[in-house]
Amino acid sequence: MSKDGKKRTSVSARVRARRSVVQALYQWNMSGNDMRTVIREFELDRTELNRADIDYFREILKGIEVQKDDIEAELQELLDRPFAELDTVEKSILCLGVYELKNQLEIPWRVVLNEAIELAKMFGAEQSHKYVNGILDKAARRIRAVELANKAS
Repeated sequence: MSKDGKKRTSVSARVRARRSVVQALYQWNMSGNDMRTVIREFELDRTELNRADIDYFREILKGIEVQKDDIEAELQELLDRPFAELDTVEKSILCLGVYELKNQLEIPWRVVLNEAIELAKMFGAEQSHKYVNGILDKAARRIRAVELANKAS
């Protein structure tokens, strides 16, 4: 436990959780199932969750479900095309990135971007990591303006 009483988790467990989040968001978007069903399926059928931060996995998915409309609206202002026209993998990664920028303030914005870029390299089309980087960089400048300003000074 940390000083603030929160359970510490390893970096690799968070990385695994994010990978599973992207896969679960993809499944959620493609299947039309409710998020509870998707989470339950992942918990029962996916061995990669055994070494992941399962609490973080659940928190992110439930949070994205609740904030879906706000996240998509935030992204739409930054996109060069309608959100609906994005590849499902890119949508999933961008939603995860914006959610973390808005709600996981203890995670530095550069870490959020780097993790999203790595996910895009892993799951996305050949050059999608560049697109994800550009969009999330713009999002970070809006959402984390104070943090970026403090780094610059």
